[in-house]
Amino acid sequence: MKAFAALFQALDSTTAQSAKLAALVDYLRAAAPADAAWATYFLAGGKPRQMVPTKRLKALAQEAAGLPEWLFEESYQAVGDLAETLALLLPPPVHPVDLPLAEWMAQLLPLRALPPDEADARLRAHWDMLAPEQRFVYFKLITGNFRVGVSRLQVTQALATVSALDPKRIAHRLMGYTQMGRQPRAEDYAALVAPVDAAAEDGHAVDASLAGQPYPFFLAHPFSQPVDEMAALLGAPEDWLVEWKWDGIRAQIVRRAGQVWVWSRGEELVTERFPELGEVAMAALPDGTVVDGEILVWLPDEPLPRPFADLQKRLGRKTLTPKLLRELPVVLVAYDLLEHAGQDLRQQPQQARRALLETVLQPPPDAIAEPAAPPALRLSVLLHGADWRDLAGQREAARGMGTEGFMLKHRQARYGVGRTKDVGVWWKWKIDPMSVDAVLIYAQRGHGRRASLYTDYTFAVWTGPADDPDRQLVPFAKAYSGLTDAEIAQVDAIIRRTTRESFGPVRSVDATQVFELGFEGIARSPRHKSGIAVRFPRMLRWRQDKPVAEADTLQTLAALLPDPNP
Repeated sequence: MKAFAALFQALDSTTAQSAKLAALVDYLRAAAPADAAWATYFLAGGKPRQMVPTKRLKALAQEAAGLPEWLFEESYQAVGDLAETLALLLPPPVHPVDLPLAEWMAQLLPLRALPPDEADARLRAHWDMLAPEQRFVYFKLITGNFRVGVSRLQVTQALATVSALDPKRIAHRLMGYTQMGRQPRAEDYAALVAPVDAAAEDGHAVDASLAGQPYPFFLAHPFSQPVDEMAALLGAPEDWLVEWKWDGIRAQIVRRAGQVWVWSRGEELVTERFPELGEVAMAALPDGTVVDGEILVWLPDEPLPRPFADLQKRLGRKTLTPKLLRELPVVLVAYDLLEHAGQDLRQQPQQARRALLETVLQPPPDAIAEPAAPPALRLSVLLHGADWRDLAGQREAARGMGTEGFMLKHRQARYGVGRTKDVGVWWKWKIDPMSVDAVLIYAQRGHGRRASLYTDYTFAVWTGPADDPDRQLVPFAKAYSGLTDAEIAQVDAIIRRTTRESFGPVRSVDATQVFELGFEGIARSPRHKSGIAVRFPRMLRWRQDKPVAEADTLQTLAALLPDPNP
């Protein structure tokens, strides 16, 4: 744990990319494979579930530190981070011991299943063994809140340096590593950095060690330039493949070794959540095929897919009943072919991959409303226009169709990893977000460098018009992005001055501030007090010019809801 805590400190104390990479490489080269397996898991984004309830941790630490509850809570509010508060307040260790990270994890993971008295005794014993800087990381792990200032790309680069392998191959091997459904082992780390087998040396055959793993997802850059400048910036529309940008779940279907795996962009294995996709892939895709696309709820008798809210109903159910599968069937709208006959196609041009995809999937007619019963594997429709202004006109139909706009993919584009520096090969040309003016009513502290500031906000709209004497503010969205550091500092000061009540980490504030909130989608939701849920809310601007009484209403939001019968 000592070495891992030192790595955490090194990564957290610098913004220099070269220093972070050097610290990662030094740690991985010195660590035992079992420790490196766990470190890679955490640094690449893996998070164990919370092992001990926060309330119990606070009570035990308060008792050990000999502090009254009010002083403990004041300390917590001042520090802004529970793990740091606990590490600072506990008395020094009596019997410090430095155990390997893997051994610590073997002791921590059973805590969740232990009887409370036994778990409490084990926690006290742990605290007697750990120095304060190690306790900080320890508490981050057992509370499920481990975060550190390092990106997955930096972890990939460090593993590539240690193994002397191509970073793209490491990125592919890392896919699914944090979602493997079991504890990372020494052999898992060894597989990450193992030499490439001879069959994959040419860079086209698939690495035999990858089994059901997907490829790293390629991501688009946002495009927001005026239409009149698009010809100069992008060239002719004929150089691009233009598709609808659907609002679903990005996914890859992997068909290898007589099996099927369905992976989400978040590296979650979702095969069991979408059994119809697994079944159709087994029947329709040849072995050695990987298809990239979008999962959508699409009813057989409807011309357009259902809103994302219907897809969430599938995700929120623990049990997929036959009734649910009938009422909310899903399809994969396929728009890329990454592997065919066991060969990696990612370095082939986009238009070549598209042509091959069309031979794998039978294309529907080139009209979004046909056929009447879309198959579970559906080829993405290509759009065409005389010029960019013509396409911009077609894009105006996006909101009515439930899409976010267009995807633009250059015909010569290779399939990259993440948002590569080679920008301009994939663009997302989205329609302007919907927006309303909302009132700030609750605030909560942020995380990391913003742990001492109130940065996470809850917003509300009025239940009725200004002439309604009984109208109230009803919450409908939370947002934490969109403001500058200077604006956050100003809002934080206002929150502290106007706090009415505190509910644990949340503060209720006087309704004095209006913000313009933007969002990508909107749907009815019985789970929300307002009856409405929005997608990807963020703050577009602080409306210091607008009185709270003039903020928008539920009726304004309702007017933005899509037509249920397009």
